[in-house]
Order: sequence, then structure tokens, then C-alpha cells
Amino acid sequence: MFLEILNFLAQLDSGFNVLQYLSMRAILAMLMALSISLVFGRFFIRRLQQYQIGQVVRDDGPETHLVKAGTPTMGGILILFSFISSVLIWGNLDNAYLWIVISTALIFGGIGFADDYLKIKKKSSNGLTAKQKYLAQSLGAIGIGIWLVNNPQHPIDTNLLIPFFKDLAIPLGTIGLIAFSYFVIVGSSNAVNLTDGLDGLAIMPVVLILGALAIFAYISSNYHFAEYLNMPFMPAVSEMFVICAALIGAGLGFLWFNTYPAEVFMGDVGSLALGAILAVIAIIVRQEILLFIMGGIFVAETLSVIIQVFWYKRTKTRIFLMAPLHHHYEKKGVSEPKIIVHFWMITLILVLVALASIKIR
Repeated sequence: MFLEILNFLAQLDSGFNVLQYLSMRAILAMLMALSISLVFGRFFIRRLQQYQIGQVVRDDGPETHLVKAGTPTMGGILILFSFISSVLIWGNLDNAYLWIVISTALIFGGIGFADDYLKIKKKSSNGLTAKQKYLAQSLGAIGIGIWLVNNPQHPIDTNLLIPFFKDLAIPLGTIGLIAFSYFVIVGSSNAVNLTDGLDGLAIMPVVLILGALAIFAYISSNYHFAEYLNMPFMPAVSEMFVICAALIGAGLGFLWFNTYPAEVFMGDVGSLALGAILAVIAIIVRQEILLFIMGGIFVAETLSVIIQVFWYKRTKTRIFLMAPLHHHYEKKGVSEPKIIVHFWMITLILVLVALASIKIR
């Protein structure tokens, strides 16, 4: 709608054309989402405190986390509100991919909200059961996957691109892409959720990965860049550049309050949604394998839990002092801020490796 207003204004004065450029819309979307987060953040935190929506800390966790009990949670609502508000203003509402991403945010944010609500209601670190959460995520992921491949407006390429190789791609087909999308979305959603255990630990890697995905979206939607860099030309993914920018702004605004020591936690309403959004954007720009590389921290955190559970069931001993991985380092005496910054730095390195694949083909 806002783009239609800009089109009308451009007819009156050509200077308004600048606001329709993709790069300008992305910048404004980022600034708006950031501004909304910063302006409403303090008010939102006070309301969470007023209604006693506080974090419930697990009893078997690191002792340093006991002081965090009662810290306002469900801050992911602020992220999603800032993000969606900005996208609805600066995004092209005629683009089907935009609505797929927004729907993903609402579906997985809703699952996280239910989980957080039950934790607060029961005053326990257990909300939805593992089966309930997995079933809800599965239904959401399958629905999104079907929507992606049955989108007549912007048919999606069903080939899996292999990074670092010039012309290597694996044909998945329609059913294969739906199945693959299911695993990517559910896996990414849970991986970010597991990583969100320290102040700012999850949100900054999400922001860094979004920055790289924005670059891939911009290149793929530009014919000359795509041809020069031997990447598939997909003009419809241009809106992912605006969407990534808006979510980066919302994430940085949230980090203002979430950095150590955190004034608010994102909760499952934020982590489940952010992980799913990352996955869907990566699928749309056809860079799922690079998401796996860039999200190495998320992968490591998930594997640490899987390995710990598998090994303990068979030997009754533990490989890690505690899982996920960041708790292992806490148990070893590494300070929380140090773990956080180190994980950020590792993600930055992995993102740079992924970006290098653009030329190493």
C-alpha cells in the first residue's frame, strides 16, 4: 500500500522515486524496525514486569543463572512487532515471498508464545511437551514448504545449490524440496532455540547471518550481478533484501536491551520464530547449505545436546559437563560475556567463509 502511495507522489514530484529503490527501502526498513524496538523497548519491558512475565530458570543449570530468575521474557514479541510493522510499510505487499516469511514468523512465534505462556503459568522451565512442540513445528514447516513449491506467482527452483562449485546442483523435485524444507525449518528453529541461553548469544549470530542472506538476495535479484557471479537469477527474491534489513534492525534494537546483563530475554516466541525465518529466507534464496555453514554455532549447540543424550542413555556418563555447549563452558569457569563474544566472533568468521563462496565457484 505504501509503495502505491509513493507511486502517486512520484507522479507529482520525481524526487519521491528515490524512496522506491530497493536499497533505500531496505535502509528505511532497517531504521524503522530499529527505531520501533528502541522507542517501545523500555515501555514493553515495564509491562512485562508489571504482569510478572519473568524467566523461569532450570534448577540444574549453572548457579550464575539463578540471579536471572524473574527477568522479563517473551521479548521476541518486540522483535516480531518491530519487524512485521516495518515490512508492512516498506515491503512490496504484492510479493508472495514476503507473506510466506511473515506467516512463518507468526506461526512459529505463536508456537513459542504458547510454550512461554505455559512455562510462566506453571512456574516451571517446562512448557509444551517435546511431542506437542515438535508436532506444531512439523505442521507449520510442512505447510510453509507446500506454499513455497506451490506458489504460482514466483515458482521456486527445486535444485539444491552446492556452494564453492560453479555448476553443481542436486535436483530435489517438488516432493524432495518440501521434505528438505521441512528438515531445514524445524532444525533451524530448534537450533536457535537451544542457543538462546545466554544474554545476546543468539540474536547477534542471527543478525550476522541475515546480513549475508541479504547480500545473496540482492545479487540473485540483480541480473548483471547474478550473471557475472554465475548465480541463478531470481528477481522475486529482491524483497528478501528488505525483509533481512528489517529483521536486522529489529534484532539490533532488541540487543540494546538483551546485551549482558540482559534486561529482557526473547523467550521461545523469539527464538523459534527467528530460526524458522532464517531457514525460510535461505530456502527462498537457495542457500540452505550456506545457512548450515554460517549457523555453525547453532549446529554445534544442537549436536552437543544430541550427543549428550545419546551417550548418556547408553553409558550413563556425560561427554559435556552440561548441554547445550555454552553451558559446558560455563561449568568450566569461562565467564558468560567471554563465551558470548567468542561465539559471535566464530559466527562472523563462518559468515565471511560463506560470502567467499560467491567468488570461489
